[in-house]
Amino acid sequence: PDVLTDDVADLAVGMVIARSRNIVGASDWIRSGNWAKNGAFKLQRKVTGKRVGIVGLGRIGRAVAERLQPFQMDIHYYARAPKDTPGWTHHEDITALAKAVDILIVTLSGGPETAKMIGRETLAALGPEGLLVNTSRGATIDEAALLDALEDGTLGAAALDVYENEPNIDPRFAKLDNVLLQPHQSSGTIETRKVMGKL
Repeated sequence: PDVLTDDVADLAVGMVIARSRNIVGASDWIRSGNWAKNGAFKLQRKVTGKRVGIVGLGRIGRAVAERLQPFQMDIHYYARAPKDTPGWTHHEDITALAKAVDILIVTLSGGPETAKMIGRETLAALGPEGLLVNTSRGATIDEAALLDALEDGTLGAAALDVYENEPNIDPRFAKLDNVLLQPHQSSGTIETRKVMGKL
């Protein structure tokens, strides 16, 4: 407990920024010679001022929300009961939460109780301009539904650090340009791994 919190929260926020501004795609645009040959990179999405939903307001979820406050975000969250927060909006239903926000960040713990909690209905509610970020467990999202939604435009974009079948993830992900993929590296910093080793 708490050893991983900062790293996971940092990566979640980094993924929000990286996918919203398509930092990886912009880097590739330069490296490929497209900037010189074809001109400016296409416009991306703003981060500051967005409505963000946190699915699971435990230690990590709270740390993510606190990091996003300086971005002047309207913070909503899903939890079984309301929590003591600085004016954040509580939702008892994940799909209702997804409908109310622009960005949905999943910070649920793993296990049978949270398996496939994010399904087709929730992804559709987040919508064709919405961004889904997952740094929790791959099993918390219905991955087949997620891939379908990303392919057909039901969901705008995703940033993922976890998958159902790691490291042999579904090859459909690699064909999508609206997904930021990370190799389950949320706690993968030198500093945190040293502390983990000591524990």
